Amino acid sequence: MVSLKYRKKERLPHLAFCWAVIIKIINSEISKMIRLHSHHDIGAPRETIWQLLMDFGNIEAWWPANTPIDIDRVELDGSGVGMTRHIYNVGFDAPVSERLDALDLENYIVQLSIVGERPAGLLHYQAKGQLTVLDNGGCRLTYDSEFIAEEGREEEAKAFLLGAYELMYLGFDGVDA
Repeated sequence: MVSLKYRKKERLPHLAFCWAVIIKIINSEISKMIRLHSHHDIGAPRETIWQLLMDFGNIEAWWPANTPIDIDRVELDGSGVGMTRHIYNVGFDAPVSERLDALDLENYIVQLSIVGERPAGLLHYQAKGQLTVLDNGGCRLTYDSEFIAEEGREEEAKAFLLGAYELMYLGFDGVDA
């Protein structure tokens, strides 16, 4: 009969191997992570833009019309942090579903993720936007994001996201001060 101590020792190399494989997979995914950084100065006051960002389900209030990405309709699941807005865009087969992950009321930060079926080869996407006050009474939206795309589709995903950011900035530029 084999002792229990022997069995535990026998399993240790196997567990170490499993952890090594898991760490290798995680490091591989992290190395595929692409980070984007952008910012845009907006003429409207920070409080005005913040109210629009906090009203997460009402993206149609500020998203520009007659652009390459036109919103057909938005459907909501839930409310507040954790809610998901399903944005149905004209000409797209599936909605872009964005989940509100966090709202930092003191620091004017919103965090979101794209969940479900993702566009442009995206496998993972998270973003953080922060509003700061400018001396001219307007505000700056600093937008940092990270994503992983299907192999070979990284540039497509990057172009899609940067285009969406430009439309977001265009929409906020249209907000009355």
